[in-house]
Amino acid sequence: MKIAFIGLGNMGAPMARNLLKAGHHLHLFDLDTNALAELAAQGGHIKDSARHAAQGSDLVITMLPAAAHVGSAFLGENGILAGIATGTPALDCSTIDPQSIRDIATIAASQGVVVGDAPVSGGTAGANAATLTFMVGGSVQHYERVKPVLAQMGRNIVHCGEVGTGQIAKLCNNLLLGISMIGVSEAMALGNALGIDTQVLAGVINSSTGSCWSSQSYNPWPGIVETAPASRGYTGGFAADLMLKDLGLATEAARLAHQPVLLGALAQQLFQAMSQRGEGGRDFSAIIESYLSRH
Repeated sequence: MKIAFIGLGNMGAPMARNLLKAGHHLHLFDLDTNALAELAAQGGHIKDSARHAAQGSDLVITMLPAAAHVGSAFLGENGILAGIATGTPALDCSTIDPQSIRDIATIAASQGVVVGDAPVSGGTAGANAATLTFMVGGSVQHYERVKPVLAQMGRNIVHCGEVGTGQIAKLCNNLLLGISMIGVSEAMALGNALGIDTQVLAGVINSSTGSCWSSQSYNPWPGIVETAPASRGYTGGFAADLMLKDLGLATEAARLAHQPVLLGALAQQLFQAMSQRGEGGRDFSAIIESYLSRH
């Protein structure tokens, strides 16, 4: 299949690499010439615009940092909609607000192009290993059409509903993730301050009602989970600034829906403070240091 892949950052590049390994013919566009060159050496074909990448493609995939980039990639003078053929499916895998992708899909539909959303979970490790979870928004027909390609980049492909529901699922999940990580951090720090061995405390939590992914698989206390970022100085993993971005999207969506997210708003402020301290590039589980004495 001829696939246009636009956006070759930390997530997009390994996703595109897995499609090349699967035997697809990729039309590549990104502003990073080094990323383009690396994938061209593996068989990809460099294009000078999103428009030219979309021309002649059977499917268009975008993976970009924010809604403004996605809007430009689709709607710009040299964007996807200027080059894509009628009837060709397109899929945005970025994490943006639900309304933005709905607006783009409406414009695309006016020229016979079906656009869906498919944000991911699993981070760079999942992107490299092709074990991502895709949360897909769009019609059943669109979902069935793109699912075989997504299965070559991920392990869990979930149809969430109509366009925008993939983004809703992603934002709600990450809202809960941010809150739960802060909760686990608070509990672990309190236990340490009160004098219990943190390994013992983690064992109790993980076999009791407080257990969750943040405590079991990604515990923020160093040495509890050998493979977690906490055990390697909070490097790698999911950057605090990315969590801050997702919490911002979630709280803004909640504002528009007149839905209170009290803990989500507090979580956003805690990660905002972490970012302001210059720690936004560290893994988000380093939020636990907000609870620890610096003496």
